Amino acid sequence: MDLNLLRALDALLQENSVTRAAERLGTSPAAVSRTLARLRRAVGDPLLVRAGQQLVPTPRALELREEVGALLRGCDNVLRPGAGFDAVHLRRSFTVQTTDLLLTGLAGPLTERIHAEAPHVDVVFLPEAMEGGPALRQGVIDVELGVLGQLDPEIRTRPLTRARLVGIARTGHPLFKGRIDARRFAAADHIGISRTGKCHGPIDTALAEIGLRRRTAVVVPSHTSAMMLARDTDLVALTLADWLPGTTAALGLRTFPIPLDLEPLGLGMAWHPRNSADPGHRWFRDHVADAVRDPSGGAAGAGARAGGSGNAADRRTGSRTGA
Repeated sequence: MDLNLLRALDALLQENSVTRAAERLGTSPAAVSRTLARLRRAVGDPLLVRAGQQLVPTPRALELREEVGALLRGCDNVLRPGAGFDAVHLRRSFTVQTTDLLLTGLAGPLTERIHAEAPHVDVVFLPEAMEGGPALRQGVIDVELGVLGQLDPEIRTRPLTRARLVGIARTGHPLFKGRIDARRFAAADHIGISRTGKCHGPIDTALAEIGLRRRTAVVVPSHTSAMMLARDTDLVALTLADWLPGTTAALGLRTFPIPLDLEPLGLGMAWHPRNSADPGHRWFRDHVADAVRDPSGGAAGAGARAGGSGNAADRRTGSRTGA
């Protein structure tokens, strides 16, 4: 049956009046009269009959009144985005693909935020092994997080923050014995970080523009291994400014500004549009965004998204910052 017929039936059974039902539906009494005739034929019952100056419901109409109302409320709940969503009842696992550097700083705070509202939700972190592939399209991962590169054309993205690159070296490194200018920075032996063994990056481009070049003595696949290597040698690595300050200090490392004109890195989040309107997925994305912007916030901001309201910043964009 046409859902509009059900709405008309509900209005007629609630009002027992063609005129008042028409007012409720925002249409004319004549249109409601025609609809009542259709309903009578469909149900096989007169539904409303004349009693003096009024219409009164038949026994069949009285049986249908609550049933039709409940049916319409159920339809509205199905069609209303996020209706009835309550994170505390969510039992689900979300998969995030990101770098080990972001993972190290986010896993704890994100898990704390998530479990404060949804104790039965699990988070699985995957390395960037599938970066630039069809993992989002295939549903292998829920969210890709970091510097977003080439993505499938339908993928939705949301910019989160911009982060500066800084140098990092052991506290007793000779670089710290004087002012670190571009020439001294280039003269140091460097650690490259690349899953594919790539040696050249934005640092090398910026150095070449001022007639300098550096030696990338070692290339490792992760930021974690780069930090460990920098701790034990006179090699210089790169990291994000103000990221993991406790870990940096505990490892005996020290950061310093890179003496080059570098654009900050744009960190963002990507997901497949099949999940855009899903209230649980939207709730998870909001927590990921909060954790990236304020990794020390923990569960302090929890609660505001329990209703799955989403965020207007979720959008599809054509501008993506390459790694």
